[in-house]
Amino acid sequence: MPDPGPHDPAPRGADIDARRLRAVLLLTAALAFAAAPLATGGFAGFAPDAWPVPQVAPPVQPAGWAFAIWGAIYAGLLAHALWGLVRRSDAAAWDGPRAALIASLVLGAAWIPTANRDAGLATAMIWAMLGLAALALRRAAPPLPALARLPLGLYAGWLTAAAWVAVGLGLAGFGVMSPEAAALVVLPLAVACAAVVQLRLVPFAPEYGATVIWALAGIVAANLGRGVLVPALGLAGIAAMAAVLRRAARR
Repeated sequence: MPDPGPHDPAPRGADIDARRLRAVLLLTAALAFAAAPLATGGFAGFAPDAWPVPQVAPPVQPAGWAFAIWGAIYAGLLAHALWGLVRRSDAAAWDGPRAALIASLVLGAAWIPTANRDAGLATAMIWAMLGLAALALRRAAPPLPALARLPLGLYAGWLTAAAWVAVGLGLAGFGVMSPEAAALVVLPLAVACAAVVQLRLVPFAPEYGATVIWALAGIVAANLGRGVLVPALGLAGIAAMAAVLRRAARR
């Protein structure tokens, strides 16, 4: 029998083998991503002197407790990858997000050491991680079970907030504007970005928007007693994202 031509569909056996390989690679990437904080000493935020204009307690950064969500993100991504390998390695619905998620996690495994050396490069990397995570979440649409999507939604939601926080830090850190002005510029942009992703790309993933709300709550908490503008704008962002989630649920 002649070999299939370049435009013929791949044999089912080869397709299954490729899915199983991606399942192995995803678990490997998730393990490397989760191990990165242990291997590098973790990341407690950009050092104040990481920027030409030092950033001490920047108003755009969430309170420390908000970063506890990383525990759920790491555990969820590991569980997703492990279950996908052991029980769903050849399922098409589980394979859909794997390639984009693998790429995002590989970048993420290198992000902490990069952030500790070069805040500008780390900002570019986190935007790339976000784009890939959003693509993975988009490809995790039903029939993939909601519980399997949950860690991807948490991951993409937090990266959305983190990417815009990094932009705010850069605006203030390079002296483009004051730290408070940077927060006031970035917060509406972050909410608008999250709203577009939620409504246009992932209306089936409410955990994405809920994670953005969590990050906004952290920013509000970090700014209590330090003026009214940033907390008020953060609360407005929370209300806007809640409305976006309601609209997405109706869709």
